Amino acid sequence: MSTNLAELDAVACAELIKRGDVSAVEMVEAAITRVEQVNGQLNAVIHPRFEKALVEAKAGVHQTARFHGVPMLIKDLDGVSAGDPYFGGARFLKELNWKESEDSTLFTLLKQAGFIFIGKTNTPEFGTMTTTEPLAMGPTHNPYKTGHSTGGSSGGSAASVAARMVPLAHGGDGGGSLRVPASECGIVGLKPSRGRVSLGPFEGEGWAGCVARGVMTRSVRDSAAVLDIIAKAMPGDPYGPLQAAPAGGYEQAILRTPQKLKVGMMLSTPGGQFAVDPEVKQATIACAGLLESLGYHIEEAHPAALDSDVMMTNVAVIIRSWTASALDTWGERIGRPIVEGDIEPINWEYYKLGKGLSAVQYVRALENLHRWSRDVESWWNDYDLLITPTVCSLPPPHGAFRPTDDPWDPFRKGAEISAMVRPSNVTGQPAISVPIAMSASGLPIGVQMVAAEGREDILLAVAAALEQMVRWSERRPPVCAT
Repeated sequence: MSTNLAELDAVACAELIKRGDVSAVEMVEAAITRVEQVNGQLNAVIHPRFEKALVEAKAGVHQTARFHGVPMLIKDLDGVSAGDPYFGGARFLKELNWKESEDSTLFTLLKQAGFIFIGKTNTPEFGTMTTTEPLAMGPTHNPYKTGHSTGGSSGGSAASVAARMVPLAHGGDGGGSLRVPASECGIVGLKPSRGRVSLGPFEGEGWAGCVARGVMTRSVRDSAAVLDIIAKAMPGDPYGPLQAAPAGGYEQAILRTPQKLKVGMMLSTPGGQFAVDPEVKQATIACAGLLESLGYHIEEAHPAALDSDVMMTNVAVIIRSWTASALDTWGERIGRPIVEGDIEPINWEYYKLGKGLSAVQYVRALENLHRWSRDVESWWNDYDLLITPTVCSLPPPHGAFRPTDDPWDPFRKGAEISAMVRPSNVTGQPAISVPIAMSASGLPIGVQMVAAEGREDILLAVAAALEQMVRWSERRPPVCAT
C-alpha cells in the first residue's frame, strides 16, 4: 500500500478501515512495527500490549464503531485497564508487577468506540512531576532532541504521538500534564472542563477536582472527535460542566470558526515569578497575530487574581494531602505500609507533610481556592479567550528535576514549568496547547488558550483555524517512525 499510515490521524485511519482499504489487524500490526522501530530511542512505551491487541483486532468486537481497529496508547496512570500492569511510575508497584482487574470508565468508552490499546506509556511517579523521568522506568526522551524532557506527567504518551507510533494517546492533567507534554513534544493537548470526562467508577475526583483526563493528538479534529466519545456523564459523578456539548458535537463545532472574539494575551508568568524565554514570548505574540488575522480583538490583559500567591500556597496543601491519602491506600492494597525507600524523595516529602495536615487545614485550603477561582473566572465575563505560553521555557535537559541536597528542588522546577497551566486546573476551565512554533535549536513551542468553563467548542474551533494556518502536522521530529 502506498499510503503512509504513520502520518494519518485517527479519523483518517478509521476511514481507511471502514472502506476496506486496510484491515484492523493490518492497522494494528503497522503501529506495533512503528513502536518497535523507535521506542528503543525514546522509552515512551513501557508495557507493550501487542499480542492482546492483535487478538482484539482479529476479534473485531466493535466493528461498527467509529474508530474500529484504530491503535492507540494509554498512560500508565490516570486510569486502570483490566489485566494490564499498573505501576504509576512507582518502584514498589514495579517490584510487585502489579496488575488491575477492571477498566476505568474512560477506557471502557474508548474500547467501545473501537480503539485498540497496543501498550501503556511512561509517567513520573504518581504524576507529581512535570517531567517523565521516573527512577522505576527511566526517562522518556523528546523525539525532537533526545536527552531532553517530554514534560509530564503524560510525557510517554506525548512522545509516542509526536514520533508517529500512534495517531493519539491517552493522558491526564492535574497541573498541566496534558498541555505541558503537548507543548514540549509539538502536538495538541486539550484539558477538558472539570466534570466533562468521568473519572469513574473508581474515583470521584482527583486532587480536589484539579484532575481532568483526555487524549493528545496531532490533529484538532481527532481531539474533537474523541471528546464527543468520552464526554459522558456517569451516575455518581460529583461534577458536571456548566455548558452542555454543542449541538452536533465537537467534531462539527470545529467547522464553524467563531467570529469577533475578544482575546487577552498574557506574556508574563503569574506575579512575574519566572522569566519567559524570548522565543516562547515571540511565539505567543505570533499566535496573537494569527488570531488578529481572523478578525479577533487582541489586547494584553489577564485576570488580576492570577498574580496573587493564593493558588500555589493552597494547592500545595491539596496535593500533599492527596499524596498522603493515596500512599496510605496503596499500603492497604499491598498489605504493608509504604516506607521511605519505596518512593522517590519528593513524594516522600509530600507524604510526610500531608500526614501532618489537619482536616481543618484541608477544608480552608479548598475554600480559599474556590474564592480565588471565582475571582479568576469572572474575567471571562468580558473576554472570550486568554492566550499564554504553555511553558515559559524550552524543554529542559534530563536531570533538571533531579534533587540535590534539597529534596524540594524538583518542586521548584515543577512550579516554573507549570506556572501558566496550573491555574485552569484549579478553576476547572478548559484549556488547550497548540504547537505554534519551533525554536532555533529545534525544540517545539506551544501556546495555550483558555476559555470559560464548558466552552471547549470555542477552543477547538479556534485551534482548528490555527491548524490551517500553521500546518503543524507536517513537522516531523528527528526520531520518527515511518
